[in-house]
This record gives sequence, structure tokens and C-alpha cells, in this order.
Amino acid sequence: MTKKLTGSQALIQSMINQGIKYVFGVPGAKVDQLFEDLKYSTDPKAPKLIITRHEQDAAFMAAGVGRLTGKPGVAATTSGPGVSNLITGLLTATSEADPVIAIGGQVPRDDVARLTHQSIPSQAIMANVTKSSVEVQDSNNLSEAFTNAYQTSVAPKAGATFVSVPGDVLAGETDRDVIGTVKPAKQSAADDETINKVINKLKSASHPVILAGMRASTPANAAAIQALLKVASIPVVETFQGAGIISKELESHYFGRVGLFRNQIGDNLLRDSDLVITIGYDPVEYEGRIWNAEHTSEVISIDEVAPEISADYQPDVTAVVDIAKTITKLADTIKATQLQFDFIKDLDNLRQKLNERTIETTPARESLVHPLDVVDALQEEIASDTTVTVDVGSFYIWMARYFRSYQPRHLLFSNGMQTLGVSLPWAIVAALEDSSKPVVSVSGDGGFLFSGAELETAVRLNLNIVQVIFNDGYYDMVKFQEVAKYGKDAGVTLGPVDFAAYAKSFGAHGHTATTKAEIKEAMQQALTEDGPSVIDIPVDYSDNIKLKSALLDDILN
Repeated sequence: MTKKLTGSQALIQSMINQGIKYVFGVPGAKVDQLFEDLKYSTDPKAPKLIITRHEQDAAFMAAGVGRLTGKPGVAATTSGPGVSNLITGLLTATSEADPVIAIGGQVPRDDVARLTHQSIPSQAIMANVTKSSVEVQDSNNLSEAFTNAYQTSVAPKAGATFVSVPGDVLAGETDRDVIGTVKPAKQSAADDETINKVINKLKSASHPVILAGMRASTPANAAAIQALLKVASIPVVETFQGAGIISKELESHYFGRVGLFRNQIGDNLLRDSDLVITIGYDPVEYEGRIWNAEHTSEVISIDEVAPEISADYQPDVTAVVDIAKTITKLADTIKATQLQFDFIKDLDNLRQKLNERTIETTPARESLVHPLDVVDALQEEIASDTTVTVDVGSFYIWMARYFRSYQPRHLLFSNGMQTLGVSLPWAIVAALEDSSKPVVSVSGDGGFLFSGAELETAVRLNLNIVQVIFNDGYYDMVKFQEVAKYGKDAGVTLGPVDFAAYAKSFGAHGHTATTKAEIKEAMQQALTEDGPSVIDIPVDYSDNIKLKSALLDDILN
């Protein structure tokens, strides 16, 4: 006979069956039954409850789990504003292909249609920012709803799902079995005909290039691409969320990252190529109308989802397939037929420009640090296997263009929504997933305070996180673009914050560094300190306008 459980207990058992390790959230009356049952569960496999300082950050953390592990993280909040505060995090996850399951408490079923305390149409609101949004009306349906939310969240294109649960459904009794562990749906490799089409186009191309996007950056997909490069010497351009696909061993194939402004070495390569192979590419990062403006290249799309067709992106060959299996099959076929592709040797000049950097810098003003000096100091002090999470702001462009990473999903960007505040929540998750090494979070002074209260969460959990803050007193990513367009800025000025003192008020370590040497010294110390550390760096962004400038011949902005 089926053991009777409450809806909350059935929901927790469903999480256990799908391997959920953490539930992030903020408590409230409409979801307190779930929090009580999680906190006092005697099952060692029950997810650990992580209390956050804001529901948006809970969604960011759940998305961080999705990005780092490929399995959805879970965020749980109470009704009303608890649910609505999830919106930005879930929208970001859906845009950037991070699997997430959000559970929102709801008023009792007989109050849902009334103007009662914290009653909002949660399911309808969330339908616009998630892949699926449902409201459960019977305790017996909770396990089914969660399991389907799990499957939907991980299915290509991965993203967020939402389950609204009235409080009386959580507390109600079930008499059905909990759904067991589900096996992920499998895609196949491309068929022989498609593989041969790709090889024939490669054979006839004189300047092919790979554009590796967000879905190319899973460990399995990155490993397959690296194996391909060992038999087919093709240059690779990464998107921001494709960072780390190219290993140190294959660095000669790396020709930078593209995004935002069309003025990089990679843009030059894409423009001049006669064959672009997009792998796991999503236009939300960098639209075809930017990098493919001339329409002179043939395009091959290899991805797990069908490409979004536009006037500027119409692939000549489309393969909706398992990326790793297809790239592996392509590499094996090339190897078996003993074809030779050696285009890299023709690109020494571009590689030299990339290594020399395509920007001339001016010295920083007194007591300030040039952003490239910060990037260089971080590059010199951070181990190659360290996870580095990056928020959004001017520094994010400097980091994306110039910070090298050689392992997939070890340098994380929000590049679909470009959402402020993601860095520290992501760093918390990275430290939870692997406590054996420190994690580095990089933010600006504006974005850091979007989620800076989570420093208390990091202290409470005693996580070894080094939080670097580029501090200039402005929303500078907006400022320098306003100056470029209008000759002046408006609405971007912020007040001063002593972030070292801020850190110490939370029980974290606080440092201030005003030179490159001081940054290196502070990093060395912070990387060995127990618990979170914050490094406040006053920066001089005078050279930011050059980030938007046309730095290469014949490249359009």
C-alpha cells in the first residue's frame, strides 16, 4: 500500500529522486511547511536548505547550479512579492539556458481568486519568463508537477520552470506514489549525410572559422571540440558564455571573444571567413546582424536546438543534434579519411594582434588603477582551475576580452540579459559545489550592491570567496556609452562606499588596493584567508571609450 505523505513530503522526495542537492530561498507563511520539512528531514539525501537575503538572489543561485552542473537548481519562496522577486532571475536563466526550478508558495486554493493578502496570479505572471508555469491544485499532483518541471528545465534549450503551490496543497495528504528518477532524453549524432556535407564544405573552404557559443561550453562539448581541433586545425572565436572552450594546449586556435561591439580580432576573422561553423550558438548573446552583416560566408549550424532564422542568419547546413556526439563523429571521420586542415598557420598576424591587445592604454590617474592592470593582476594570481564569476559593467567587457580561461564554465558571464547582481550568488554556488578551492567573484561598485547582502550568506556558510570590486562611483557601462552618443552623461553617478569596511561589518575580510602590486598582494592574502574576502579597487575608466571604438581596419561598430 502506498505510504501517505503530505504534499510537502512528496515534493521533497521528488527532489531527492531527481538528485537535487540544494534549495535556495526566503521563508514565508505560504511556503513554511516546505521549509520546516527540509530543515528537519532525517533523510541524508534531502536537499540542503540555503536561506538567502533576497528571492532574486535565490533564483541566481539556482541558475548557477544549473550552469555549473547541467542539473536544475531549485529556488523556493513565499507568495506575492516572494514570487514576483524571482522574475529577473528566472528571465535571466531562460534567456541564458540555465536549468532552474522555482517553487512559489501561494494562498490557499479558495483564496486564489480573491483580493486577499499576497494573492497574485503567480502562474500567469511566470508564464512569460519561464519555459513552463503551472499551479498545482491537488497534493497528489505535486510529484508529477515537479518531475515535469525538472524534465522541461533541462530539455534543449534549457531554462527556468515555475510551480505555484498553494499552502493547503503543501499541507494536504497524498495517496499516490512519488515519481521515480527520470532519465534524460538523449539526442543522436548527426547522420552520415550531414557529416559528409560538413566535410565537403570544409574541404572547399579557404578560411573557415568556428564560432563557439553558450551551448558549446559544457565540459563534454568542449572536450569534443578540442578533439576536433587536433585533427582539423581551425581557428575558434568564443562568445562570452563560450569562455574556456579552448584549452591551454590549443591556445594557438583561440582568436578571442566577441560580443557587444563589433571591433575585435574575432569579428575580423568572422567577417573574412568563407565558412562559419556555429557550435551551440545562441543569437541572444551576439546577433547575426552584427557579426554576419555582410552575408558573404556560408554557415553551418551544429546545435541541440533549431536555430532562430533571421535575415542575417540563415545556415546552409543545420544539424539539430547532440553536440558532443556530432563533433566527435566529425573528428573521427576526418581522421579516418586522413584529410588535412591547416589554416592556423595563415593567421599569425591576427594572433599577434590578439596577444598584443588591440587597444592603446593611457596611464591611470593617481591612486587609481587601469582596468587592464586589474585584469592582468587577476590573471597572474588566479590558478587556471579557479572558477571566476563576472557581474555586468564596464569591467565585464575588459574581463571578457582580455582574461584568459582554459576550462569550460570556469569563467561565467551573464550575456543574454546582462543582469546586474549575478556574480556573488553564482560564486556562492561554485563554492558550495567545490569547497576544495577558492572562488573569485568580480563586480563593479554598482552591480555588487544589487546582491551585496549575500555576503552575509557567504560568511554564514564560511565559503572561501574572493570578491573583487572595480570601484569608480558610476554606473559606468551606461556612462561611457552615453558620452559616446551624446557627449555627456546623465543619471549614472553613485555615492562613495568603503567596501573594505562594508565587508568587515559582515564578518568578512576587507582589503583596499590602489596599485597593481597592491592588488597582487591583496589577492595572495585573500586566497589564503578563511571565509569570504573583499578587495576594493578604485579604477580609472578613462580608456573605456576605446572599448566601443573601431580598433581594426574595416570593422564596423
